Amino acid sequence: MKLQTRLAVLVCKASGALLRKLGRGGTNLPGRLALKIDKNILGELSRGVKVTVVTGTNGKTTTSRMIEQAFADAGLKYFSNKSGANLLTGIIAVFAQHCTLSGKCPYTHALIECDEAAFRKTSEYLPVVCLVVNNIFRDQLDRYGEITHTLNAIREGITHIPDATLCLNADCSLTASLAEKIPNKVLWFGVNVPIYADTAHELSDAPYCIHCKTEYQYDYMTYGHLGGFRCPKCGYHRREPEVAVTKVVKTGADSSDIVLNMFGRVHEVHVNLPGGYNIYNAAAAAAASHVAGIDEETAVGALGQFECGFGRAEQFTLGKAQARMMLVKNPAGFNQVINLISHDEGCCKLAFLLNDRFADGTDISWIWDVDFETLAAQQVRFPRIFVSGVRADDMALRLKYAGFAADRLEVIRDYDALLTEVGADDTPAFLMPTYTAMFDLRGEIGKHTDVKAFYE
Repeated sequence: MKLQTRLAVLVCKASGALLRKLGRGGTNLPGRLALKIDKNILGELSRGVKVTVVTGTNGKTTTSRMIEQAFADAGLKYFSNKSGANLLTGIIAVFAQHCTLSGKCPYTHALIECDEAAFRKTSEYLPVVCLVVNNIFRDQLDRYGEITHTLNAIREGITHIPDATLCLNADCSLTASLAEKIPNKVLWFGVNVPIYADTAHELSDAPYCIHCKTEYQYDYMTYGHLGGFRCPKCGYHRREPEVAVTKVVKTGADSSDIVLNMFGRVHEVHVNLPGGYNIYNAAAAAAASHVAGIDEETAVGALGQFECGFGRAEQFTLGKAQARMMLVKNPAGFNQVINLISHDEGCCKLAFLLNDRFADGTDISWIWDVDFETLAAQQVRFPRIFVSGVRADDMALRLKYAGFAADRLEVIRDYDALLTEVGADDTPAFLMPTYTAMFDLRGEIGKHTDVKAFYE
Protein backbone atom coordinates (compact mmCIF):
# COMPACT_ATOMS: atom_id res chain seq x y z
CA MET A 1 0.00 0.00 0.00
CA LYS A 2 1.48 3.36 -1.02
CA LEU A 3 2.49 5.90 1.64
CA GLN A 4 -0.12 8.39 0.41
CA THR A 5 -2.94 5.92 1.09
CA ARG A 6 -1.59 5.03 4.55
CA LEU A 7 -1.44 8.70 5.49
CA ALA A 8 -5.01 9.21 4.27
CA VAL A 9 -6.20 6.25 6.38
CA LEU A 10 -4.42 7.57 9.47
CA VAL A 11 -5.92 11.05 9.09
CA CYS A 12 -9.38 9.56 8.46
CA LYS A 13 -9.24 7.29 11.49
CA ALA A 14 -7.86 9.95 13.82
CA SER A 15 -10.32 12.67 12.80
CA GLY A 16 -13.23 10.21 12.96
CA ALA A 17 -12.29 9.07 16.47
CA LEU A 18 -12.02 12.68 17.64
CA LEU A 19 -15.38 13.66 16.19
CA ARG A 20 -17.11 10.65 17.72
CA LYS A 21 -15.60 11.51 21.09
CA LEU A 22 -17.12 14.96 20.69
CA GLY A 23 -20.48 13.32 19.92
CA ARG A 24 -20.57 14.47 16.29
CA GLY A 25 -20.40 11.09 14.56
CA GLY A 26 -17.50 11.73 12.22
CA THR A 27 -19.19 10.30 9.16
CA ASN A 28 -18.25 12.73 6.35
CA LEU A 29 -15.45 15.14 7.33
CA PRO A 30 -12.86 12.35 7.82
CA GLY A 31 -13.66 11.09 4.33
CA ARG A 32 -13.23 14.55 2.87
CA LEU A 33 -9.81 14.88 4.50
CA ALA A 34 -8.74 11.46 3.25
CA LEU A 35 -9.92 12.25 -0.28
CA LYS A 36 -7.73 15.37 -0.36
CA ILE A 37 -4.69 13.24 0.43
CA ASP A 38 -5.46 10.30 -1.89
CA LYS A 39 -7.97 10.67 -4.72
CA ASN A 40 -8.15 6.91 -5.26
CA ILE A 41 -8.39 5.92 -1.60
CA LEU A 42 -11.77 4.18 -1.95
CA GLY A 43 -10.48 2.00 -4.77
CA GLU A 44 -7.41 1.07 -2.71
CA LEU A 45 -9.29 0.26 0.49
CA SER A 46 -12.06 -1.76 -1.20
CA ARG A 47 -9.74 -3.95 -3.22
CA GLY A 48 -10.68 -7.62 -2.84
CA VAL A 49 -13.89 -6.90 -0.88
CA LYS A 50 -17.23 -8.21 -2.16
CA VAL A 51 -19.41 -5.10 -2.07
CA THR A 52 -23.21 -5.06 -2.04
CA VAL A 53 -24.66 -1.61 -2.78
CA VAL A 54 -28.24 -0.51 -2.07
CA THR A 55 -29.55 2.60 -3.83
CA GLY A 56 -32.84 4.14 -4.96
CA THR A 57 -35.13 6.86 -3.66
CA ASN A 58 -37.00 5.18 -0.80
CA GLY A 59 -36.02 2.31 1.49
CA LYS A 60 -32.21 2.26 1.24
CA THR A 61 -31.54 2.25 4.97
CA THR A 62 -34.21 -0.28 5.91
CA THR A 63 -33.30 -2.65 3.06
CA SER A 64 -29.66 -2.42 4.12
CA ARG A 65 -30.57 -3.32 7.71
CA MET A 66 -32.53 -6.35 6.46
CA ILE A 67 -29.60 -7.52 4.34
CA GLU A 68 -27.22 -6.88 7.22
CA GLN A 69 -29.22 -9.19 9.47
CA ALA A 70 -28.99 -11.91 6.81
CA PHE A 71 -25.23 -11.34 6.50
CA ALA A 72 -24.85 -11.62 10.29
CA ASP A 73 -27.04 -14.73 10.56
CA ALA A 74 -25.10 -16.37 7.73
CA GLY A 75 -21.80 -15.69 9.50
CA LEU A 76 -20.32 -13.48 6.80
CA LYS A 77 -17.38 -11.29 7.80
CA TYR A 78 -18.78 -7.92 6.79
CA PHE A 79 -19.14 -4.25 7.71
CA SER A 80 -21.65 -1.58 6.68
CA ASN A 81 -22.20 2.18 6.69
CA LYS A 82 -24.85 1.84 9.39
CA SER A 83 -24.75 5.57 10.15
CA GLY A 84 -26.46 6.28 6.82
CA ALA A 85 -23.56 8.44 5.58
CA ASN A 86 -24.13 7.47 1.96
CA LEU A 87 -22.18 10.04 -0.05
CA LEU A 88 -18.67 9.37 -1.40
CA THR A 89 -16.94 10.90 1.63
CA GLY A 90 -19.06 8.96 4.12
CA ILE A 91 -18.37 5.70 2.30
CA ILE A 92 -14.63 6.44 2.30
CA ALA A 93 -14.80 7.07 6.05
CA VAL A 94 -16.49 3.74 6.79
CA PHE A 95 -13.97 1.81 4.68
CA ALA A 96 -11.07 3.56 6.44
CA GLN A 97 -12.65 2.83 9.82
CA HIS A 98 -12.73 -0.89 9.01
CA CYS A 99 -9.24 -1.12 7.49
CA THR A 100 -5.92 -1.52 9.26
CA LEU A 101 -3.50 1.41 9.45
CA SER A 102 -1.69 -0.11 6.47
CA GLY A 103 -4.90 0.15 4.44
CA LYS A 104 -5.70 -3.57 4.30
CA CYS A 105 -9.37 -4.54 4.76
CA PRO A 106 -9.77 -7.73 6.86
CA TYR A 107 -13.43 -8.15 5.87
CA THR A 108 -14.67 -10.28 2.97
CA HIS A 109 -17.94 -8.37 2.44
CA ALA A 110 -19.15 -4.77 2.66
CA LEU A 111 -22.77 -3.61 2.64
CA ILE A 112 -23.03 -0.03 1.43
CA GLU A 113 -26.09 2.20 1.28
CA CYS A 114 -25.40 4.76 -1.46
CA ASP A 115 -27.15 7.98 -2.39
CA GLU A 116 -28.62 7.80 -5.89
CA ALA A 117 -26.72 10.83 -7.21
CA ALA A 118 -23.48 9.75 -5.49
CA PHE A 119 -23.62 6.28 -7.03
CA ARG A 120 -22.42 7.68 -10.35
CA LYS A 121 -19.04 8.45 -8.75
CA THR A 122 -18.68 5.76 -6.06
CA SER A 123 -19.30 3.04 -8.64
CA GLU A 124 -16.02 4.01 -10.31
CA TYR A 125 -14.08 2.75 -7.29
CA LEU A 126 -16.08 0.00 -5.60
CA PRO A 127 -15.81 -3.67 -6.68
CA VAL A 128 -19.59 -4.14 -6.64
CA VAL A 129 -20.83 -7.73 -6.86
CA CYS A 130 -24.50 -6.88 -6.19
CA LEU A 131 -26.46 -3.68 -6.79
CA VAL A 132 -29.98 -3.30 -5.37
CA VAL A 133 -32.18 -0.55 -6.85
CA ASN A 134 -35.35 -0.26 -4.77
CA ASN A 135 -37.31 2.32 -6.72
CA ILE A 136 -37.09 5.77 -8.29
CA PHE A 137 -39.43 8.52 -7.11
CA ARG A 138 -39.43 12.30 -7.27
CA ASP A 139 -37.26 13.60 -4.44
CA GLN A 140 -35.63 16.92 -3.44
CA LEU A 141 -36.17 18.90 -6.62
CA ASP A 142 -33.50 21.44 -5.65
CA ARG A 143 -30.86 18.68 -5.50
CA TYR A 144 -31.93 15.89 -7.85
CA GLY A 145 -33.94 17.90 -10.38
CA GLU A 146 -36.28 15.95 -12.63
CA ILE A 147 -36.78 12.28 -11.94
CA THR A 148 -34.94 11.34 -15.15
CA HIS A 149 -31.77 12.89 -13.70
CA THR A 150 -31.84 10.35 -10.86
CA LEU A 151 -32.50 7.54 -13.32
CA ASN A 152 -29.62 8.60 -15.55
CA ALA A 153 -27.21 8.94 -12.61
CA ILE A 154 -27.88 5.32 -11.62
CA ARG A 155 -27.72 4.21 -15.27
CA GLU A 156 -24.29 5.82 -15.67
CA GLY A 157 -23.07 4.18 -12.47
CA ILE A 158 -24.10 0.76 -13.77
CA THR A 159 -21.76 1.20 -16.74
CA HIS A 160 -18.84 1.08 -14.26
CA ILE A 161 -19.84 -2.31 -12.79
CA PRO A 162 -20.51 -4.66 -15.74
CA ASP A 163 -19.83 -7.79 -13.67
CA ALA A 164 -22.28 -6.97 -10.86
CA THR A 165 -25.65 -8.71 -10.50
CA LEU A 166 -28.49 -6.17 -10.45
CA CYS A 167 -31.47 -6.71 -8.15
CA LEU A 168 -34.17 -4.54 -9.71
CA ASN A 169 -37.73 -3.72 -8.71
CA ALA A 170 -39.88 -5.22 -11.46
CA ASP A 171 -42.86 -3.06 -10.41
CA CYS A 172 -41.13 0.30 -10.97
CA SER A 173 -41.25 1.18 -14.67
CA LEU A 174 -38.29 3.54 -14.23
CA THR A 175 -36.09 1.10 -12.31
CA ALA A 176 -36.95 -1.74 -14.70
CA SER A 177 -35.64 0.27 -17.65
CA LEU A 178 -32.13 0.05 -16.17
CA ALA A 179 -31.95 -3.57 -17.37
CA GLU A 180 -31.91 -2.56 -21.03
CA LYS A 181 -28.75 -2.78 -23.13
CA ILE A 182 -26.40 -3.85 -20.34
CA PRO A 183 -24.21 -6.97 -19.91
CA ASN A 184 -25.15 -7.45 -16.24
CA LYS A 185 -27.11 -10.38 -14.89
CA VAL A 186 -30.48 -9.16 -13.55
CA LEU A 187 -32.51 -10.64 -10.69
CA TRP A 188 -36.05 -9.25 -10.48
CA PHE A 189 -38.04 -8.75 -7.28
CA GLY A 190 -41.57 -7.41 -6.85
CA VAL A 191 -45.04 -7.66 -5.38
CA ASN A 192 -47.57 -9.61 -7.46
CA VAL A 193 -50.70 -8.38 -5.66
CA PRO A 194 -52.18 -5.14 -4.28
CA ILE A 195 -50.99 -4.35 -0.75
CA TYR A 196 -53.93 -2.31 0.55
CA ALA A 197 -57.62 -2.44 -0.27
CA ASP A 198 -57.65 1.39 -0.27
CA THR A 199 -54.64 3.66 -0.54
CA ALA A 200 -53.86 7.34 -0.20
CA HIS A 201 -54.52 9.40 -3.31
CA GLU A 202 -51.19 9.81 -5.08
CA LEU A 203 -49.84 11.62 -8.10
CA SER A 204 -47.88 9.19 -10.27
CA ASP A 205 -44.23 10.09 -10.84
CA ALA A 206 -44.17 7.98 -14.00
CA PRO A 207 -47.61 7.84 -15.66
CA TYR A 208 -46.27 7.59 -19.23
CA CYS A 209 -44.17 4.96 -20.98
CA ILE A 210 -40.47 5.74 -20.74
CA HIS A 211 -40.07 4.67 -24.36
CA CYS A 212 -43.07 5.95 -26.35
CA LYS A 213 -44.78 8.32 -23.86
CA THR A 214 -48.10 6.46 -24.01
CA GLU A 215 -50.00 6.32 -20.72
CA TYR A 216 -49.43 3.06 -18.86
CA GLN A 217 -52.22 0.64 -18.08
CA TYR A 218 -52.09 -1.29 -14.80
CA ASP A 219 -53.32 -4.77 -13.95
CA TYR A 220 -53.01 -3.68 -10.29
CA MET A 221 -51.20 -0.98 -8.31
CA THR A 222 -49.39 -1.17 -4.98
CA TYR A 223 -48.46 2.48 -4.38
CA GLY A 224 -47.24 5.46 -6.37
CA HIS A 225 -46.43 4.29 -9.88
CA LEU A 226 -45.52 0.78 -8.72
CA GLY A 227 -47.46 -2.26 -9.84
CA GLY A 228 -48.34 -4.38 -12.86
CA PHE A 229 -47.63 -1.75 -15.52
CA ARG A 230 -47.80 -2.26 -19.28
CA CYS A 231 -47.70 0.04 -22.28
CA PRO A 232 -50.58 -0.62 -24.71
CA LYS A 233 -48.60 0.85 -27.62
CA CYS A 234 -44.99 -0.37 -27.57
CA GLY A 235 -45.43 -3.36 -25.27
CA TYR A 236 -42.98 -2.32 -22.52
CA HIS A 237 -44.19 -4.15 -19.43
CA ARG A 238 -43.47 -5.46 -15.96
CA ARG A 239 -41.17 -8.48 -15.89
CA GLU A 240 -42.12 -11.55 -13.88
CA PRO A 241 -39.94 -11.46 -10.72
CA GLU A 242 -37.95 -14.44 -9.47
CA VAL A 243 -38.42 -13.16 -5.90
CA ALA A 244 -42.08 -12.22 -5.55
CA VAL A 245 -44.56 -11.41 -2.83
CA THR A 246 -47.58 -13.49 -3.85
CA LYS A 247 -49.86 -12.75 -0.90
CA VAL A 248 -50.13 -10.06 1.74
CA VAL A 249 -51.59 -11.89 4.73
CA LYS A 250 -51.64 -8.98 7.17
CA THR A 251 -50.35 -5.44 7.49
CA GLY A 252 -50.38 -4.11 11.05
CA ALA A 253 -49.05 -1.21 13.09
CA ASP A 254 -45.88 -3.13 14.01
CA SER A 255 -45.25 -5.69 11.29
CA SER A 256 -46.51 -7.46 8.18
CA ASP A 257 -47.00 -11.09 7.24
CA ILE A 258 -46.53 -12.11 3.62
CA VAL A 259 -46.04 -15.10 1.37
CA LEU A 260 -42.77 -14.89 -0.56
CA ASN A 261 -41.99 -17.02 -3.60
CA MET A 262 -38.24 -17.37 -4.18
CA PHE A 263 -37.39 -19.17 -7.40
CA GLY A 264 -40.50 -21.33 -7.13
CA ARG A 265 -40.15 -22.09 -3.41
CA VAL A 266 -42.84 -20.64 -1.13
CA HIS A 267 -42.07 -19.13 2.29
CA GLU A 268 -44.34 -17.65 4.93
CA VAL A 269 -42.52 -14.50 6.04
CA HIS A 270 -42.88 -12.19 9.02
CA VAL A 271 -41.54 -8.69 8.26
CA ASN A 272 -40.45 -6.96 11.46
CA LEU A 273 -41.71 -3.52 10.37
CA PRO A 274 -45.09 -2.15 9.27
CA GLY A 275 -46.02 -0.60 5.94
CA GLY A 276 -46.33 -1.66 2.34
CA TYR A 277 -43.00 -0.08 1.42
CA ASN A 278 -41.25 -2.43 3.87
CA ILE A 279 -42.81 -5.38 2.06
CA TYR A 280 -40.89 -4.21 -1.02
CA ASN A 281 -37.75 -3.75 1.08
CA ALA A 282 -38.10 -7.32 2.31
CA ALA A 283 -38.31 -8.69 -1.23
CA ALA A 284 -35.25 -6.65 -2.24
CA ALA A 285 -33.29 -7.94 0.76
CA ALA A 286 -34.21 -11.53 -0.04
CA ALA A 287 -32.96 -11.06 -3.60
CA ALA A 288 -29.65 -9.55 -2.45
CA SER A 289 -29.18 -12.34 0.09
CA HIS A 290 -29.53 -14.88 -2.72
CA VAL A 291 -26.82 -13.12 -4.72
CA ALA A 292 -24.56 -13.27 -1.65
CA GLY A 293 -25.03 -17.05 -1.54
CA ILE A 294 -27.13 -17.06 1.65
CA ASP A 295 -29.64 -19.91 1.93
CA GLU A 296 -33.31 -19.00 1.71
CA GLU A 297 -34.26 -20.03 5.26
CA THR A 298 -31.59 -17.76 6.72
CA ALA A 299 -32.60 -14.88 4.44
CA VAL A 300 -36.28 -15.26 5.29
CA GLY A 301 -35.60 -15.59 9.02
CA ALA A 302 -33.61 -12.37 9.01
CA LEU A 303 -36.66 -10.39 7.85
CA GLY A 304 -38.40 -11.09 11.13
CA GLN A 305 -35.44 -10.27 13.36
CA PHE A 306 -33.59 -7.23 12.03
CA GLU A 307 -33.46 -3.92 13.90
CA CYS A 308 -34.92 -0.94 12.07
CA GLY A 309 -32.60 1.88 11.04
CA PHE A 310 -32.70 5.09 13.04
CA GLY A 311 -35.86 7.07 12.40
CA ARG A 312 -37.37 4.29 10.30
CA ALA A 313 -40.30 3.17 12.47
CA GLU A 314 -38.20 3.32 15.65
CA GLN A 315 -40.21 3.09 18.86
CA PHE A 316 -39.59 5.11 22.01
CA THR A 317 -41.25 5.44 25.39
CA LEU A 318 -41.85 9.14 25.98
CA GLY A 319 -43.41 9.87 29.35
CA LYS A 320 -46.62 7.85 29.43
CA ALA A 321 -46.80 7.27 25.67
CA GLN A 322 -45.32 4.89 23.14
CA ALA A 323 -44.12 6.85 20.12
CA ARG A 324 -43.07 5.64 16.69
CA MET A 325 -40.79 7.78 14.53
CA MET A 326 -41.39 7.62 10.77
CA LEU A 327 -38.91 9.50 8.57
CA VAL A 328 -40.68 11.36 5.73
CA LYS A 329 -38.87 13.06 2.88
CA ASN A 330 -40.96 12.99 -0.30
CA PRO A 331 -44.61 12.54 -1.39
CA ALA A 332 -44.38 8.80 -2.11
CA GLY A 333 -42.82 7.98 1.25
CA PHE A 334 -45.13 10.28 3.20
CA ASN A 335 -48.19 8.79 1.53
CA GLN A 336 -47.07 5.34 2.62
CA VAL A 337 -46.86 6.52 6.23
CA ILE A 338 -50.36 7.96 5.80
CA ASN A 339 -51.53 4.58 4.48
CA LEU A 340 -50.09 2.94 7.59
CA ILE A 341 -51.77 5.38 10.00
CA SER A 342 -55.09 5.42 8.18
CA HIS A 343 -55.31 1.61 8.20
CA ASP A 344 -54.42 1.42 11.88
CA GLU A 345 -57.11 1.19 14.53
CA GLY A 346 -57.72 3.32 17.59
CA CYS A 347 -56.62 6.81 18.57
CA CYS A 348 -53.14 8.30 18.32
CA LYS A 349 -51.41 11.65 18.51
CA LEU A 350 -49.73 13.01 15.37
CA ALA A 351 -46.62 15.18 15.17
CA PHE A 352 -45.46 16.68 11.84
CA LEU A 353 -41.92 18.14 11.77
CA LEU A 354 -40.88 19.96 8.59
CA ASN A 355 -37.38 21.35 7.96
CA ASP A 356 -35.93 22.87 4.79
CA ARG A 357 -32.20 22.48 5.32
CA PHE A 358 -29.94 21.14 2.57
CA ALA A 359 -30.30 17.48 3.56
CA ASP A 360 -34.11 17.83 3.63
CA GLY A 361 -34.36 19.69 0.34
CA THR A 362 -34.82 23.44 0.45
CA ASP A 363 -37.90 23.29 -1.80
CA ILE A 364 -40.84 22.26 0.39
CA SER A 365 -43.50 22.53 -2.31
CA TRP A 366 -43.65 18.71 -2.28
CA ILE A 367 -45.88 18.75 0.81
CA TRP A 368 -48.78 19.90 -1.42
CA ASP A 369 -48.58 16.55 -3.25
CA VAL A 370 -49.00 14.54 -0.04
CA ASP A 371 -52.48 13.18 0.69
CA PHE A 372 -53.03 14.74 4.12
CA GLU A 373 -56.72 14.82 3.22
CA THR A 374 -56.94 11.10 4.06
CA LEU A 375 -55.84 11.82 7.62
CA ALA A 376 -58.03 14.92 7.87
CA ALA A 377 -61.06 12.75 7.11
CA GLN A 378 -60.17 10.65 10.16
CA GLN A 379 -59.17 13.49 12.50
CA VAL A 380 -61.64 12.36 15.17
CA ARG A 381 -59.08 9.57 15.83
CA PHE A 382 -56.33 12.07 16.64
CA PRO A 383 -56.85 13.75 20.03
CA ARG A 384 -53.83 16.03 19.56
CA ILE A 385 -52.07 17.21 16.39
CA PHE A 386 -48.63 18.82 16.77
CA VAL A 387 -46.66 20.78 14.18
CA SER A 388 -42.97 21.64 14.56
CA GLY A 389 -39.73 22.19 12.67
CA VAL A 390 -38.17 25.13 10.85
CA ARG A 391 -41.14 25.34 8.47
CA ALA A 392 -43.85 24.56 11.01
CA ASP A 393 -46.08 27.39 9.78
CA ASP A 394 -45.99 26.06 6.22
CA MET A 395 -46.94 22.59 7.43
CA ALA A 396 -49.76 23.98 9.54
CA LEU A 397 -51.10 25.86 6.51
CA ARG A 398 -50.97 22.70 4.39
CA LEU A 399 -52.83 20.72 7.05
CA LYS A 400 -55.45 23.45 7.34
CA TYR A 401 -56.11 23.30 3.59
CA ALA A 402 -56.26 19.49 3.82
CA GLY A 403 -59.24 19.86 6.12
CA PHE A 404 -57.80 19.76 9.63
CA ALA A 405 -59.51 22.17 12.02
CA ALA A 406 -57.11 25.08 12.41
CA ASP A 407 -57.79 25.44 16.14
CA ARG A 408 -56.64 21.83 16.69
CA LEU A 409 -53.17 22.36 15.20
CA GLU A 410 -50.67 22.92 18.02
CA VAL A 411 -47.48 24.61 16.77
CA ILE A 412 -44.68 23.78 19.22
CA ARG A 413 -41.24 24.83 18.00
CA ASP A 414 -39.20 23.67 21.00
CA TYR A 415 -38.51 19.93 20.73
CA ASP A 416 -38.23 19.41 24.49
CA ALA A 417 -41.65 20.98 24.99
CA LEU A 418 -43.01 18.91 22.09
CA LEU A 419 -41.81 15.63 23.61
CA THR A 420 -43.25 16.60 26.97
CA GLU A 421 -46.66 17.10 25.38
CA VAL A 422 -46.39 13.87 23.38
CA GLY A 423 -45.76 11.95 26.61
CA ALA A 424 -48.39 13.75 28.69
CA ASP A 425 -50.84 10.83 28.46
CA ASP A 426 -50.78 7.22 27.34
CA THR A 427 -52.26 7.77 23.86
CA PRO A 428 -49.67 6.43 21.36
CA ALA A 429 -48.05 8.84 18.92
CA PHE A 430 -46.64 8.94 15.41
CA LEU A 431 -43.71 11.34 14.96
CA MET A 432 -43.15 12.29 11.30
CA PRO A 433 -39.96 14.35 10.84
CA THR A 434 -38.02 15.23 7.72
CA TYR A 435 -34.34 14.26 7.68
CA THR A 436 -32.61 16.96 9.73
CA ALA A 437 -35.62 17.27 12.03
CA MET A 438 -35.19 13.56 12.74
CA PHE A 439 -31.58 14.06 13.84
CA ASP A 440 -32.49 17.01 16.06
CA LEU A 441 -35.48 15.21 17.54
CA ARG A 442 -33.50 12.03 18.25
CA GLY A 443 -30.91 14.13 20.02
CA GLU A 444 -33.63 15.53 22.26
CA ILE A 445 -35.17 12.08 22.76
CA GLY A 446 -31.75 10.93 23.96
CA LYS A 447 -32.18 13.25 26.95
CA HIS A 448 -35.48 11.56 27.81
CA THR A 449 -34.70 7.91 27.11
CA ASP A 450 -31.82 5.59 26.22
CA VAL A 451 -31.24 5.54 22.44
CA LYS A 452 -28.21 4.70 20.37
CA ALA A 453 -26.37 7.49 18.58
CA PHE A 454 -27.07 7.59 14.84
CA TYR A 455 -23.55 6.37 13.99
CA GLU A 456 -23.76 3.28 16.24
